[in-house]
Amino acid sequence: MTFTQWFLFIILVQVVHFLGTWKLYIKAGRKGWEAAIPIYNAVILMKIINRPWWWTLLLFIPIVNLIMFPVIWVETIRSFGRHSTWETVLVVLTGGLYIFYLNYVADVTYIQERSLKPRTGAGEWISSVLFAVIAATLVHTYLIQPFTIPTSSLEKSLLVGDFLFVSKFHYGARTPLTAVAFPMVHDTIPVANVKSYLEKPQIPYFRLPGFQDIERNDIVVFNWPVDTMKNMYYTDKYYYKPIDKKTNYVKRAVAVPGDSLQIIDGKIHINSQPLELPERARPQFSYEGTTKGQAFDYNYLYERYDITDPYGYNPNNNTFRINLTEEAFAKFKNHPNVASIQRVIDTVGREADIFPASQDISWNRDNFGPIYIPKKGETISITQKSLPFYKRILEVYEGSEMGIENKISQNGTQILLNGSPMESYTFKQDYYWMMGDNRHNSLDSRYFGYVPENHVVGKPVFIWMSWDANGKGFFDKIRWERMFTTVSGGGTPISYLPYFLIVVVILIGFNYFKKSRDS
Repeated sequence: MTFTQWFLFIILVQVVHFLGTWKLYIKAGRKGWEAAIPIYNAVILMKIINRPWWWTLLLFIPIVNLIMFPVIWVETIRSFGRHSTWETVLVVLTGGLYIFYLNYVADVTYIQERSLKPRTGAGEWISSVLFAVIAATLVHTYLIQPFTIPTSSLEKSLLVGDFLFVSKFHYGARTPLTAVAFPMVHDTIPVANVKSYLEKPQIPYFRLPGFQDIERNDIVVFNWPVDTMKNMYYTDKYYYKPIDKKTNYVKRAVAVPGDSLQIIDGKIHINSQPLELPERARPQFSYEGTTKGQAFDYNYLYERYDITDPYGYNPNNNTFRINLTEEAFAKFKNHPNVASIQRVIDTVGREADIFPASQDISWNRDNFGPIYIPKKGETISITQKSLPFYKRILEVYEGSEMGIENKISQNGTQILLNGSPMESYTFKQDYYWMMGDNRHNSLDSRYFGYVPENHVVGKPVFIWMSWDANGKGFFDKIRWERMFTTVSGGGTPISYLPYFLIVVVILIGFNYFKKSRDS
Protein backbone atom coordinates (compact mmCIF):
# COMPACT_ATOMS: atom_id res chain seq x y z
CA MET A 1 0.00 0.00 0.00
CA THR A 2 1.18 3.52 -0.80
CA PHE A 3 1.18 6.43 1.66
CA THR A 4 -2.02 7.71 -0.01
CA GLN A 5 -3.75 4.36 0.39
CA TRP A 6 -2.70 4.17 4.03
CA PHE A 7 -3.96 7.71 4.63
CA LEU A 8 -7.36 6.81 3.19
CA PHE A 9 -7.42 3.62 5.28
CA ILE A 10 -6.66 5.57 8.47
CA ILE A 11 -9.44 8.07 7.63
CA LEU A 12 -11.82 5.12 7.17
CA VAL A 13 -10.83 3.72 10.58
CA GLN A 14 -11.47 7.13 12.16
CA VAL A 15 -14.93 7.32 10.57
CA VAL A 16 -15.77 3.81 11.80
CA HIS A 17 -14.52 4.72 15.29
CA PHE A 18 -16.65 7.88 15.40
CA LEU A 19 -19.80 6.13 14.19
CA GLY A 20 -19.33 3.32 16.70
CA THR A 21 -18.45 5.30 19.84
CA TRP A 22 -19.71 8.90 19.81
CA LYS A 23 -22.73 8.14 22.03
CA LEU A 24 -20.48 6.25 24.47
CA TYR A 25 -18.23 9.32 24.67
CA ILE A 26 -21.31 11.37 25.69
CA LYS A 27 -22.36 8.77 28.28
CA ALA A 28 -18.84 9.01 29.74
CA GLY A 29 -19.26 12.78 30.20
CA ARG A 30 -17.34 13.85 27.10
CA LYS A 31 -18.47 15.60 23.91
CA GLY A 32 -19.60 13.52 20.94
CA TRP A 33 -17.36 15.42 18.50
CA GLU A 34 -14.28 14.34 20.48
CA ALA A 35 -14.70 10.87 18.99
CA ALA A 36 -14.08 12.32 15.51
CA ILE A 37 -10.68 13.99 15.97
CA PRO A 38 -7.78 11.66 15.00
CA ILE A 39 -5.24 10.92 17.77
CA TYR A 40 -7.10 13.27 20.15
CA ASN A 41 -10.01 10.81 20.20
CA ALA A 42 -7.61 8.03 21.25
CA VAL A 43 -6.21 10.16 24.10
CA ILE A 44 -9.76 10.86 25.32
CA LEU A 45 -10.66 7.18 24.99
CA MET A 46 -7.72 6.30 27.25
CA LYS A 47 -9.21 8.65 29.87
CA ILE A 48 -12.62 7.04 29.45
CA ILE A 49 -11.27 3.51 29.99
CA ASN A 50 -9.03 4.79 32.79
CA ARG A 51 -5.77 3.86 31.09
CA PRO A 52 -2.58 5.95 30.67
CA TRP A 53 -2.40 8.36 27.71
CA TRP A 54 0.77 6.71 26.34
CA TRP A 55 -1.26 3.67 25.37
CA THR A 56 -2.23 5.87 22.40
CA LEU A 57 1.33 5.60 21.10
CA LEU A 58 1.09 1.79 21.09
CA LEU A 59 -1.88 1.98 18.73
CA PHE A 60 0.34 3.43 16.01
CA ILE A 61 3.19 0.92 16.26
CA PRO A 62 2.85 -1.85 13.65
CA ILE A 63 2.49 -5.40 15.04
CA VAL A 64 2.09 -4.02 18.59
CA ASN A 65 -1.19 -2.40 17.53
CA LEU A 66 -2.51 -5.82 16.49
CA ILE A 67 -2.38 -6.75 20.17
CA MET A 68 -3.48 -3.37 21.48
CA PHE A 69 -6.68 -3.02 19.43
CA PRO A 70 -8.39 -6.09 20.97
CA VAL A 71 -7.23 -4.93 24.42
CA ILE A 72 -8.83 -1.49 23.84
CA TRP A 73 -12.07 -3.06 22.59
CA VAL A 74 -12.34 -5.22 25.71
CA GLU A 75 -11.43 -2.32 28.03
CA THR A 76 -14.10 -0.18 26.34
CA ILE A 77 -17.00 -2.59 26.87
CA ARG A 78 -15.89 -3.24 30.46
CA SER A 79 -15.95 0.50 31.11
CA PHE A 80 -19.65 0.29 30.32
CA GLY A 81 -20.37 -2.68 32.57
CA ARG A 82 -19.99 -5.56 30.12
CA HIS A 83 -17.74 -8.15 31.80
CA SER A 84 -19.19 -11.47 30.62
CA THR A 85 -16.93 -13.95 28.86
CA TRP A 86 -19.22 -14.26 25.83
CA GLU A 87 -19.23 -10.49 25.28
CA THR A 88 -15.45 -10.36 25.60
CA VAL A 89 -15.14 -13.07 22.96
CA LEU A 90 -17.77 -11.42 20.76
CA VAL A 91 -16.11 -7.99 20.68
CA VAL A 92 -12.81 -9.59 19.65
CA LEU A 93 -14.31 -11.89 17.00
CA THR A 94 -16.28 -9.01 15.45
CA GLY A 95 -13.19 -6.82 15.21
CA GLY A 96 -14.68 -4.36 17.71
CA LEU A 97 -17.95 -3.95 15.81
CA TYR A 98 -19.91 -5.27 18.82
CA ILE A 99 -19.29 -1.80 20.28
CA PHE A 100 -21.79 -0.46 17.66
CA TYR A 101 -24.49 -2.47 19.44
CA LEU A 102 -23.59 -0.87 22.77
CA ASN A 103 -23.47 2.58 21.16
CA TYR A 104 -26.89 2.47 19.47
CA VAL A 105 -29.00 -0.32 20.98
CA ALA A 106 -27.96 -1.49 24.45
CA ASP A 107 -28.79 0.44 27.61
CA VAL A 108 -25.33 0.85 29.16
CA THR A 109 -24.02 3.01 31.99
CA TYR A 110 -20.51 4.35 32.23
CA ILE A 111 -18.54 3.07 35.25
CA GLN A 112 -16.29 5.98 36.16
CA GLU A 113 -14.25 4.41 38.94
CA ARG A 114 -14.15 0.81 37.75
CA SER A 115 -11.50 -1.49 39.17
CA LEU A 116 -8.63 -2.26 36.75
CA LYS A 117 -7.75 -5.46 38.56
CA PRO A 118 -8.77 -8.59 36.59
CA ARG A 119 -11.66 -10.42 38.23
CA THR A 120 -10.13 -13.89 37.78
CA GLY A 121 -6.70 -15.48 38.00
CA ALA A 122 -6.95 -16.40 34.32
CA GLY A 123 -7.71 -12.79 33.43
CA GLU A 124 -4.71 -11.56 35.37
CA TRP A 125 -2.48 -14.16 33.71
CA ILE A 126 -3.69 -13.21 30.21
CA SER A 127 -3.17 -9.52 30.96
CA SER A 128 0.40 -10.15 32.15
CA VAL A 129 1.24 -12.28 29.10
CA LEU A 130 -0.19 -9.69 26.68
CA PHE A 131 1.89 -6.84 28.04
CA ALA A 132 4.98 -9.01 28.30
CA VAL A 133 4.54 -9.79 24.59
CA ILE A 134 4.04 -6.08 23.80
CA ALA A 135 7.21 -5.11 25.69
CA ALA A 136 9.23 -7.91 24.06
CA THR A 137 7.91 -6.99 20.59
CA LEU A 138 8.94 -3.35 21.07
CA VAL A 139 12.46 -4.38 22.11
CA HIS A 140 12.73 -6.97 19.32
CA THR A 141 11.48 -4.58 16.62
CA TYR A 142 13.14 -1.30 17.56
CA LEU A 143 16.07 -2.00 19.89
CA ILE A 144 17.72 -5.44 20.04
CA GLN A 145 17.11 -8.67 18.15
CA PRO A 146 18.75 -12.03 18.93
CA PHE A 147 20.51 -13.74 16.03
CA THR A 148 22.42 -17.00 15.60
CA ILE A 149 25.33 -17.55 13.20
CA PRO A 150 24.18 -20.55 11.11
CA THR A 151 27.00 -20.85 8.54
CA SER A 152 30.76 -20.38 8.35
CA SER A 153 30.76 -17.52 5.83
CA LEU A 154 32.31 -15.15 8.41
CA GLU A 155 34.66 -17.70 9.96
CA LYS A 156 36.91 -16.88 11.89
CA SER A 157 35.54 -13.42 12.62
CA LEU A 158 32.21 -14.87 13.73
CA LEU A 159 31.82 -18.59 14.39
CA VAL A 160 29.04 -21.06 13.73
CA GLY A 161 27.16 -21.28 17.02
CA ASP A 162 27.70 -17.65 18.08
CA PHE A 163 24.54 -16.17 19.60
CA LEU A 164 24.41 -12.44 18.96
CA PHE A 165 22.47 -9.39 19.97
CA VAL A 166 21.82 -7.27 16.88
CA SER A 167 21.30 -3.55 17.44
CA LYS A 168 18.43 -1.99 15.50
CA PHE A 169 19.16 1.55 16.70
CA HIS A 170 22.76 1.95 15.45
CA TYR A 171 21.66 2.37 11.82
CA GLY A 172 18.13 3.40 12.76
CA ALA A 173 15.33 0.91 13.38
CA ARG A 174 13.30 -0.01 10.32
CA THR A 175 9.60 0.09 11.06
CA PRO A 176 7.82 -3.15 10.11
CA LEU A 177 6.87 -3.38 6.45
CA THR A 178 4.44 -6.25 7.04
CA ALA A 179 1.34 -4.89 8.78
CA VAL A 180 -0.11 -8.21 10.00
CA ALA A 181 2.31 -10.74 11.46
CA PHE A 182 2.78 -13.03 14.44
CA PRO A 183 4.92 -11.13 17.00
CA MET A 184 8.60 -11.96 17.66
CA VAL A 185 9.00 -14.63 14.99
CA HIS A 186 10.38 -14.26 11.49
CA ASP A 187 8.67 -15.88 8.51
CA THR A 188 7.39 -19.10 10.14
CA ILE A 189 5.45 -19.85 13.33
CA PRO A 190 7.44 -22.46 15.31
CA VAL A 191 5.92 -25.91 15.85
CA ALA A 192 2.93 -25.09 13.63
CA ASN A 193 5.42 -24.56 10.77
CA VAL A 194 3.10 -22.18 8.90
CA LYS A 195 3.66 -18.73 7.46
CA SER A 196 3.72 -16.11 10.21
CA TYR A 197 2.38 -13.15 8.22
CA LEU A 198 -0.12 -11.89 5.72
CA GLU A 199 1.43 -10.65 2.48
CA LYS A 200 -0.89 -7.65 2.35
CA PRO A 201 -1.24 -4.90 3.36
CA GLN A 202 2.35 -3.64 3.24
CA ILE A 203 3.49 -0.49 5.06
CA PRO A 204 5.70 1.96 3.10
CA TYR A 205 9.39 1.80 3.99
CA PHE A 206 10.50 4.08 6.83
CA ARG A 207 13.60 4.04 9.01
CA LEU A 208 13.99 5.90 12.30
CA PRO A 209 17.10 8.10 12.65
CA GLY A 210 20.20 6.17 13.73
CA PHE A 211 23.35 7.51 15.30
CA GLN A 212 25.74 6.15 12.69
CA ASP A 213 25.86 5.15 9.02
CA ILE A 214 27.06 1.78 7.80
CA GLU A 215 30.81 2.11 7.56
CA ARG A 216 33.14 0.11 5.36
CA ASN A 217 34.06 -3.21 7.07
CA ASP A 218 31.03 -3.15 9.40
CA ILE A 219 29.44 -6.56 9.96
CA VAL A 220 25.77 -6.16 9.04
CA VAL A 221 22.61 -8.26 9.34
CA PHE A 222 20.30 -7.81 6.34
CA ASN A 223 17.44 -9.47 4.51
CA TRP A 224 18.71 -11.62 1.65
CA PRO A 225 17.61 -9.61 -1.41
CA VAL A 226 17.11 -12.60 -3.72
CA ASP A 227 15.17 -14.79 -1.30
CA THR A 228 12.39 -15.17 -3.88
CA MET A 229 14.71 -15.94 -6.79
CA LYS A 230 15.65 -19.09 -8.67
CA ASN A 231 19.35 -19.48 -9.45
CA MET A 232 19.96 -15.91 -8.24
CA TYR A 233 18.60 -14.35 -11.43
CA TYR A 234 15.08 -15.50 -12.21
CA THR A 235 12.17 -14.47 -9.99
CA ASP A 236 9.82 -17.24 -8.91
CA LYS A 237 6.50 -15.64 -9.86
CA TYR A 238 4.59 -18.15 -7.74
CA TYR A 239 6.37 -17.21 -4.53
CA TYR A 240 6.57 -13.88 -2.74
CA LYS A 241 8.10 -12.62 0.49
CA PRO A 242 7.87 -9.10 1.91
CA ILE A 243 11.28 -7.47 2.45
CA ASP A 244 11.23 -7.81 6.25
CA LYS A 245 10.29 -11.51 6.01
CA LYS A 246 13.14 -12.50 3.70
CA THR A 247 15.86 -14.69 5.22
CA ASN A 248 18.28 -12.89 7.55
CA TYR A 249 21.91 -12.92 6.37
CA VAL A 250 25.05 -11.60 8.05
CA LYS A 251 28.11 -10.44 6.08
CA ARG A 252 30.75 -7.72 6.08
CA ALA A 253 30.02 -4.48 4.20
CA VAL A 254 33.28 -4.35 2.26
CA ALA A 255 32.04 -1.50 0.03
CA VAL A 256 29.61 1.33 0.75
CA PRO A 257 27.62 3.67 -1.54
CA GLY A 258 29.80 5.48 -4.06
CA ASP A 259 32.69 3.01 -3.83
CA SER A 260 34.28 1.18 -6.74
CA LEU A 261 35.12 -2.43 -5.87
CA GLN A 262 37.51 -4.81 -7.59
CA ILE A 263 38.80 -8.23 -6.51
CA ILE A 264 42.27 -9.08 -7.81
CA ASP A 265 43.58 -12.60 -7.15
CA GLY A 266 41.22 -12.90 -4.20
CA LYS A 267 42.20 -9.58 -2.58
CA ILE A 268 39.59 -6.82 -2.35
CA HIS A 269 40.43 -3.34 -3.65
CA ILE A 270 38.25 -0.29 -2.94
CA ASN A 271 38.69 2.81 -5.07
CA SER A 272 41.92 1.27 -6.48
CA GLN A 273 43.40 0.73 -3.00
CA PRO A 274 43.72 -2.60 -1.12
CA LEU A 275 40.97 -2.97 1.49
CA GLU A 276 42.34 -2.70 5.02
CA LEU A 277 40.37 -5.12 7.18
CA PRO A 278 39.93 -4.49 10.92
CA GLU A 279 42.28 -6.19 13.36
CA ARG A 280 39.73 -8.82 14.39
CA ALA A 281 38.93 -9.88 10.82
CA ARG A 282 40.57 -13.19 9.93
CA PRO A 283 39.78 -13.98 6.29
CA GLN A 284 40.04 -17.55 5.08
CA PHE A 285 40.89 -18.87 1.61
CA SER A 286 40.83 -22.31 0.03
CA TYR A 287 44.09 -24.22 -0.38
CA GLU A 288 44.78 -27.31 -2.48
CA GLY A 289 47.54 -29.81 -1.98
CA THR A 290 48.64 -33.41 -1.81
CA THR A 291 49.32 -35.62 1.18
CA LYS A 292 52.04 -38.17 1.74
CA GLY A 293 49.57 -41.01 1.46
CA GLN A 294 46.84 -40.67 4.08
CA ALA A 295 43.91 -38.49 5.08
CA PHE A 296 44.00 -36.00 7.96
CA ASP A 297 42.38 -36.58 11.31
CA TYR A 298 39.61 -33.96 11.56
CA ASN A 299 39.77 -33.72 15.36
CA TYR A 300 43.51 -33.13 15.22
CA LEU A 301 43.06 -30.40 12.58
CA TYR A 302 40.53 -28.71 14.84
CA GLU A 303 42.57 -28.95 18.03
CA ARG A 304 46.01 -28.20 16.56
CA TYR A 305 45.25 -25.72 13.77
CA ASP A 306 41.76 -24.42 14.66
CA ILE A 307 40.41 -25.66 11.33
CA THR A 308 36.62 -25.71 11.58
CA ASP A 309 35.45 -25.96 7.95
CA PRO A 310 35.10 -29.51 6.60
CA TYR A 311 37.88 -30.43 4.18
CA GLY A 312 37.73 -32.51 1.00
CA TYR A 313 40.05 -35.46 0.36
CA ASN A 314 40.45 -37.68 -2.71
CA PRO A 315 42.10 -40.99 -1.75
CA ASN A 316 42.64 -41.90 -5.42
CA ASN A 317 45.32 -39.27 -5.92
CA ASN A 318 45.89 -38.10 -2.30
CA THR A 319 44.74 -34.55 -3.07
CA PHE A 320 42.88 -32.35 -0.61
CA ARG A 321 41.14 -28.97 -0.43
CA ILE A 322 40.94 -27.05 2.84
CA ASN A 323 40.00 -23.55 4.07
CA LEU A 324 42.65 -21.75 6.15
CA THR A 325 43.48 -18.37 7.61
CA GLU A 326 46.98 -17.06 6.92
CA GLU A 327 47.99 -17.97 10.48
CA ALA A 328 46.64 -21.51 10.11
CA PHE A 329 48.36 -21.90 6.73
CA ALA A 330 51.74 -20.87 8.20
CA LYS A 331 51.45 -23.78 10.65
CA PHE A 332 49.59 -26.32 8.53
CA LYS A 333 52.08 -26.26 5.62
CA ASN A 334 54.59 -27.89 8.00
CA HIS A 335 52.22 -30.76 8.86
CA PRO A 336 54.20 -34.01 8.45
CA ASN A 337 51.52 -35.40 6.11
CA VAL A 338 51.52 -32.40 3.74
CA ALA A 339 53.56 -33.02 0.57
CA SER A 340 52.54 -29.79 -1.19
CA ILE A 341 50.00 -26.98 -0.69
CA GLN A 342 49.09 -23.72 -2.43
CA ARG A 343 46.28 -21.18 -2.28
CA VAL A 344 43.44 -21.52 -4.78
CA ILE A 345 43.07 -18.52 -7.10
CA ASP A 346 40.51 -18.58 -9.91
CA THR A 347 42.17 -16.56 -12.65
CA VAL A 348 40.50 -17.44 -15.94
CA GLY A 349 36.93 -17.76 -17.17
CA ARG A 350 33.45 -16.87 -16.02
CA GLU A 351 32.16 -18.63 -12.89
CA ALA A 352 28.63 -19.99 -13.01
CA ASP A 353 26.04 -17.87 -11.16
CA ILE A 354 28.46 -14.96 -10.71
CA PHE A 355 26.93 -11.46 -10.71
CA PRO A 356 25.80 -9.97 -13.07
CA ALA A 357 23.92 -12.36 -15.33
CA SER A 358 25.82 -11.56 -18.50
CA GLN A 359 27.88 -13.97 -20.54
CA ASP A 360 29.87 -11.00 -21.84
CA ILE A 361 31.46 -10.53 -18.39
CA SER A 362 34.11 -13.14 -17.56
CA TRP A 363 34.37 -12.62 -13.80
CA ASN A 364 34.80 -15.14 -11.01
CA ARG A 365 35.00 -15.03 -7.22
CA ASP A 366 38.75 -14.24 -7.15
CA ASN A 367 38.91 -11.82 -10.07
CA PHE A 368 35.88 -9.60 -10.15
CA GLY A 369 35.07 -6.04 -11.19
CA PRO A 370 35.58 -3.17 -11.14
CA ILE A 371 31.97 -2.53 -10.14
CA TYR A 372 30.29 0.67 -8.92
CA ILE A 373 28.24 0.60 -5.71
CA PRO A 374 25.14 2.80 -6.28
CA LYS A 375 24.60 5.85 -4.08
CA LYS A 376 21.32 7.64 -3.43
CA GLY A 377 20.99 10.70 -5.65
CA GLU A 378 23.74 9.64 -8.06
CA THR A 379 22.87 9.44 -11.76
CA ILE A 380 24.37 6.78 -14.04
CA SER A 381 24.11 6.04 -17.74
CA ILE A 382 21.94 3.09 -18.74
CA THR A 383 23.35 1.25 -21.74
CA GLN A 384 23.22 -2.29 -23.02
CA LYS A 385 26.57 -2.84 -21.30
CA SER A 386 25.51 -1.42 -17.91
CA LEU A 387 21.92 -2.76 -17.87
CA PRO A 388 22.77 -6.23 -16.43
CA PHE A 389 24.19 -4.49 -13.33
CA TYR A 390 21.10 -2.39 -12.66
CA LYS A 391 18.10 -4.19 -14.12
CA ARG A 392 17.04 -5.79 -10.83
CA ILE A 393 17.54 -2.46 -9.03
CA LEU A 394 15.22 -0.75 -11.52
CA GLU A 395 12.52 -3.41 -11.67
CA VAL A 396 12.54 -4.72 -8.09
CA TYR A 397 14.49 -2.78 -5.46
CA GLU A 398 13.30 0.62 -6.74
CA GLY A 399 10.28 -0.78 -8.52
CA SER A 400 7.88 -3.41 -7.20
CA GLU A 401 9.29 -3.37 -3.65
CA MET A 402 8.59 0.37 -3.51
CA GLY A 403 5.11 -0.05 -4.97
CA ILE A 404 6.19 1.10 -8.44
CA GLU A 405 5.53 -1.04 -11.50
CA ASN A 406 8.81 -0.71 -13.43
CA LYS A 407 9.33 -2.82 -16.53
CA ILE A 408 12.57 -2.82 -18.52
CA SER A 409 12.43 -3.78 -22.20
CA GLN A 410 14.49 -3.24 -25.32
CA ASN A 411 13.62 -2.04 -28.79
CA GLY A 412 16.65 -2.98 -30.82
CA THR A 413 19.55 -1.26 -29.09
CA GLN A 414 17.26 1.19 -27.28
CA ILE A 415 16.44 0.53 -23.60
CA LEU A 416 12.88 1.31 -22.47
CA LEU A 417 11.52 1.94 -18.97
CA ASN A 418 7.77 1.31 -18.94
CA GLY A 419 7.79 1.82 -22.70
CA SER A 420 9.68 5.13 -22.66
CA PRO A 421 13.30 5.52 -23.81
CA MET A 422 15.79 5.69 -20.92
CA GLU A 423 19.38 6.86 -21.12
CA SER A 424 20.12 7.50 -17.44
CA TYR A 425 18.78 6.78 -13.98
CA THR A 426 19.05 8.46 -10.55
CA PHE A 427 19.10 6.07 -7.57
CA LYS A 428 16.44 6.47 -4.89
CA GLN A 429 18.35 4.66 -2.12
CA ASP A 430 21.84 3.57 -1.10
CA TYR A 431 23.30 0.13 -1.83
CA TYR A 432 26.03 -1.97 -0.21
CA TRP A 433 28.38 -4.78 -1.20
CA MET A 434 28.35 -7.59 1.38
CA MET A 435 30.94 -10.38 1.52
CA GLY A 436 31.93 -13.14 3.89
CA ASP A 437 35.42 -13.40 5.39
CA ASN A 438 35.49 -17.07 4.42
CA ARG A 439 36.17 -16.06 0.83
CA HIS A 440 35.72 -19.46 -0.86
CA ASN A 441 32.81 -20.59 1.28
CA SER A 442 30.42 -17.66 1.25
CA LEU A 443 27.25 -16.96 -0.72
CA ASP A 444 27.52 -13.19 -0.92
CA SER A 445 27.27 -10.14 -3.20
CA ARG A 446 29.59 -11.74 -5.74
CA TYR A 447 26.62 -13.97 -6.53
CA PHE A 448 23.45 -12.04 -5.62
CA GLY A 449 24.68 -8.50 -6.21
CA TYR A 450 23.78 -5.30 -4.38
CA VAL A 451 22.07 -5.09 -0.99
CA PRO A 452 19.53 -2.21 -0.87
CA GLU A 453 19.44 0.08 2.16
CA ASN A 454 15.83 -0.89 2.89
CA HIS A 455 16.99 -4.51 3.41
CA VAL A 456 19.35 -3.59 6.27
CA VAL A 457 18.25 -5.07 9.62
CA GLY A 458 20.94 -3.97 12.07
CA LYS A 459 24.45 -4.21 13.49
CA PRO A 460 25.69 -7.20 15.54
CA VAL A 461 27.18 -5.76 18.70
CA PHE A 462 27.46 -8.48 21.34
CA ILE A 463 28.07 -12.23 21.62
CA TRP A 464 26.20 -13.46 24.68
CA MET A 465 26.71 -17.17 24.07
CA SER A 466 28.84 -19.35 21.80
CA TRP A 467 28.25 -23.07 21.26
CA ASP A 468 30.88 -25.33 19.73
CA ALA A 469 29.25 -28.46 18.32
CA ASN A 470 32.70 -30.08 18.04
CA GLY A 471 33.30 -29.99 21.79
CA LYS A 472 33.52 -33.34 23.52
CA GLY A 473 31.50 -32.59 26.65
CA PHE A 474 28.76 -30.13 27.60
CA PHE A 475 31.12 -27.64 29.23
CA ASP A 476 33.68 -28.10 26.44
CA LYS A 477 31.03 -27.15 23.90
CA ILE A 478 30.65 -23.70 25.46
CA ARG A 479 33.25 -21.26 24.14
CA TRP A 480 33.69 -19.48 27.45
CA GLU A 481 36.24 -17.03 26.05
CA ARG A 482 33.66 -15.73 23.50
CA MET A 483 30.76 -15.27 25.92
CA PHE A 484 29.87 -11.64 26.65
CA THR A 485 32.33 -10.26 24.10
CA THR A 486 31.81 -7.41 21.65
CA VAL A 487 31.65 -8.07 17.90
CA SER A 488 33.62 -5.00 16.82
CA GLY A 489 36.61 -3.27 18.34
CA GLY A 490 40.37 -3.64 18.28
CA GLY A 491 42.61 -6.28 19.76
CA THR A 492 41.64 -9.66 21.16
CA PRO A 493 37.98 -9.81 22.28
CA ILE A 494 37.64 -9.51 26.05
CA SER A 495 34.94 -11.51 27.82
CA TYR A 496 32.83 -9.48 30.24
CA LEU A 497 31.26 -12.64 31.71
CA PRO A 498 33.22 -12.41 35.03
CA TYR A 499 32.05 -8.81 35.50
CA PHE A 500 28.47 -9.81 34.73
CA LEU A 501 28.60 -12.63 37.28
CA ILE A 502 30.03 -10.27 39.90
CA VAL A 503 27.14 -7.83 39.34
CA VAL A 504 24.62 -10.69 39.60
CA VAL A 505 26.13 -11.87 42.89
CA ILE A 506 26.07 -8.30 44.26
CA LEU A 507 22.41 -7.87 43.31
CA ILE A 508 21.43 -11.22 44.86
CA GLY A 509 23.33 -10.32 48.03
CA PHE A 510 21.73 -6.87 48.16
CA ASN A 511 18.23 -8.35 47.78
CA TYR A 512 18.91 -10.94 50.47
CA PHE A 513 20.24 -8.29 52.85
CA LYS A 514 17.27 -6.00 52.19
CA LYS A 515 14.71 -8.77 52.80
CA SER A 516 16.48 -9.82 55.99
CA ARG A 517 16.47 -6.24 57.29
CA ASP A 518 12.79 -5.69 56.37
CA SER A 519 11.76 -8.88 58.15
